[in-house]
Amino acid sequence: MKAASWKEYSVIATGDGYKLERWGNIVLLRPDPQVIWPAAKDLDGYPSLAAKYVRRGGGGYWEKKRELPEEWNISYGDLRFKVKPMGFKHTGLFPEQAVNWDEMRRLIAGAGREISVLNLFAYTGGATVACAAAGASVCHVDAAKNMVERAGENLRLSGLGNANVRFIVDDCKKFVQREIRRGRKYDAVVMDPPSYGRGPNGEMWKLEGELFPLVRLCMGVLSENPLFFLINSYTTGLQPQVLENILRLNFGARGETEAYEVGLTTEEGIVLPCGCSGIWRAKRDTQWTN
Repeated sequence: MKAASWKEYSVIATGDGYKLERWGNIVLLRPDPQVIWPAAKDLDGYPSLAAKYVRRGGGGYWEKKRELPEEWNISYGDLRFKVKPMGFKHTGLFPEQAVNWDEMRRLIAGAGREISVLNLFAYTGGATVACAAAGASVCHVDAAKNMVERAGENLRLSGLGNANVRFIVDDCKKFVQREIRRGRKYDAVVMDPPSYGRGPNGEMWKLEGELFPLVRLCMGVLSENPLFFLINSYTTGLQPQVLENILRLNFGARGETEAYEVGLTTEEGIVLPCGCSGIWRAKRDTQWTN
């Protein structure tokens, strides 16, 4: 699926391992491992290029080409987000996720009841803001305090400062385990787990070995009338069918399951792949117990 409704973001051109992007009125050049074709134009010489992320060793740095603000805001419909060039080429926002934001909003708005959402590995809160805008209550969980703070800023930027959102700085797996013991339930779960990582006590996280048991664990916090369960992944080599299989093995026939590549259509007219997602949607008025 392609995020095609952006007005303030676009991929101008791609090539030679880079993508040239317009974020509002700021143009950035960032590495992208999926871009393995030659550039049709000189991306470094683009007239209004503000900065390029240059890889060096295991990291890199932003090479400024002209005046670059420390941060600025862009909008997606009625949602508003901060953009900030950060380490490891990130900007604090993944525009391709708009396709998932739209789908979650559609499901929540069409539910005809109050919906509670658990957002795990929630980063700067794109999904949190989208779900809150649709009227859901949201529990936003991420282990990085600075990212959770940025999520709160994005919520307020979108005029949702009074929305029912809890921000939690915690290890996602341990938080879910505590929620199960507390008996807390949610109507929907969203997760965007990393490929690799380490827990607070040095525990190694590797998606291939942890994803299925994490999804199975999260089944324990679903309400008796769940709405959806969405998994997103940027892990290289992980196919959409894998996410669909994980969801089918956990949910069986209690709804419909779909998995898809997430991408962006560039101004050149090609589709740039940006990871994959899988979603389980409940049949209307699904009733179940775990």
